[in-house]
Amino acid sequence: MTLDTRTFSGGFPEPVFAAQAVFRTVMDCMARPGTVGDIAVDVAPPPPLSPAAGAVALTLCDHDTDVWLTPALATSALPGWLAFHTGAIPTAERQNARFAFVEKGGILPSLCLFAQGTQEYPDRSTTLIVEIEAFEGGRSLAMTGPGIRTQEHIAPVGLPDMFAQFWLENGQNFPRGVDMILVAGSRVLCLPRTTVLHIKEG
Repeated sequence: MTLDTRTFSGGFPEPVFAAQAVFRTVMDCMARPGTVGDIAVDVAPPPPLSPAAGAVALTLCDHDTDVWLTPALATSALPGWLAFHTGAIPTAERQNARFAFVEKGGILPSLCLFAQGTQEYPDRSTTLIVEIEAFEGGRSLAMTGPGIRTQEHIAPVGLPDMFAQFWLENGQNFPRGVDMILVAGSRVLCLPRTTVLHIKEG
């Protein structure tokens, strides 16, 4: 049997400092929706996962977190890479996932299929890390909600046409619901469940 060397390579060169930097970037973007952060770290996860999404995985996942992967990711060398570098083991059950990863071009499942948390423990929900093409050039969306002074605007390319409706439904059972980290290249933008999206016409 031939070992896939990608399983053992491509992690953080300096795990503590790199993970701290990525965590600060993600938390800042989560606290200020619409803020675009940059994750420029030397990470090489197995394709089709991108380096930035891989850095988020290395930062957030550990042996206590169940991770759901799309079919393309689940059949790549990524499960072994995650297990080796973080201890996280993929789950086939979306409702059990603490984190879920969707590669660029992958199909984003309905958000309601993932763990929504409970009224008492809303944090027991899934955070989705979704790769897209870009934050500009698509249908314009206005963002309002906590952490946003007036409005922020994004025009993501690579999300489903009905994403705004999916996100509206996601917020209807607050405080339950999923949170999302969008990744475009080395850039990240967060959508906590408290964020409201409005389609900009014209």
